[in-house]
Amino acid sequence: MSLADDLYRETILDHYHHPRNSGTIEHPTVRTEGVNPLCGDEITLYMTVDNDAISDIKLDAHGCSINMASGSMMSEAVKGQSLEHAQEVVRTFKEMMLGPSPDVFLPEELEDLEALQGVRKYPVRIKCALLPWNTLLEAIEKARAGSKIP
Repeated sequence: MSLADDLYRETILDHYHHPRNSGTIEHPTVRTEGVNPLCGDEITLYMTVDNDAISDIKLDAHGCSINMASGSMMSEAVKGQSLEHAQEVVRTFKEMMLGPSPDVFLPEELEDLEALQGVRKYPVRIKCALLPWNTLLEAIEKARAGSKIP
């Protein structure tokens, strides 16, 4: 195992054991749920949008370490960003995970996401890493459509 693999594993475990933006928002703009029935991962994403930007995002997530770490990293990457920029971050992440090559340029503020590149070696786990990101895309669509939570 290389030093890089050890560092990536540490990053994933840190986000798993100390998830960022964990919890709920009392009055979110949007609430969206995502489920991966293959492994039991579940996520509820709460997002507050002000002036077309994600002013707050919280995750109530349950499941494997990959899902939890990916959600934590995702929330850090998009909090405070415009909806358009957040969609671009999702596109970049999905290209890294699903594209022909994992060698996708990540700006410095997204470098932690490189830790999840190793998941590509385990195709069944890619869905675990993508669940928070796909749930975010759904939340962005709801926010743009002006959906109100019940």
